[in-house]
Amino acid sequence: MKYRIIDVSGDVGIRAEGSSLEECFINSALGLYSLITDIDSVEPAEEKEINLREDNLETLLVSFLNELIFQFDTYGFIGKLLSLDIQEGVIFAKIKGEKFNPEKHERKLLIKAATYHNLVLKKEDSLWIAEIIFDI
Repeated sequence: MKYRIIDVSGDVGIRAEGSSLEECFINSALGLYSLITDIDSVEPAEEKEINLREDNLETLLVSFLNELIFQFDTYGFIGKLLSLDIQEGVIFAKIKGEKFNPEKHERKLLIKAATYHNLVLKKEDSLWIAEIIFDI
């Protein structure tokens, strides 16, 4: 796994890693989705595109994850396969997944938002690391 759950009092977090910034963002998204449901049961039946611009990478990560939460809360969309490109503060993401179906998908946590609390996004040697806390 390229992400793992972080034990946080009262909330939940993930630590995601990647050999590139894009892979780190993808693994952060997969970590988020795994908090919501078992993503092994999600089919890549439809595709959504998300494009965001922010002033820095930390804000871009939080905005990206909050957009994924919005897509789930508003449209029931849960992703499984992601591809993305990050250039000069802009993320271009394609996400394949499907609408959440409680008869098919196990419901885990209700995630309210990605936060800036104890946010980490850094490169150590050749590895990108992100730690994100989510309000539940």
